[in-house]
Amino acid sequence: MKPPGAEVRAETLSAGSSTGDVLWLDEPLSFWGGTDLTTGVITDVHHPQHGLPLAHRVLVMTASRGSSSSSSVLAEQIRLGVAPAAILLASRDAIVTLGALAAAEVYGIRLPILLLDAGALAALPRSGPVSVEAGQRASVSW
Repeated sequence: MKPPGAEVRAETLSAGSSTGDVLWLDEPLSFWGGTDLTTGVITDVHHPQHGLPLAHRVLVMTASRGSSSSSSVLAEQIRLGVAPAAILLASRDAIVTLGALAAAEVYGIRLPILLLDAGALAALPRSGPVSVEAGQRASVSW
């Protein structure tokens, strides 16, 4: 882990900026069928983080799982204020990114999504607050 005040670079998939406590997911997650629409809590009983809220957390996951309907669920969670503060991905995910882009267009609410390479992902803290900047310059700092 890098010392406090560290930063990693990333690629912007959906623009925005945010802060929140890190929540690492041990397995991929589907927003449709895996989270509660109105609370943002993980409802998939088979998921290791079942019962944890996603709201206002910086979600770190290798990939999402499942349905293309996840984009509409994520967009609604963004509108309702129960979505993650930001999402950090290890691989491109068009469905999750589409949900954030749709919310920005329809509701005017941005959810930053960043793509991190393996080195940047490994450097992230496992807990605590981080700041996410997703624009022309994309980074995560803590």
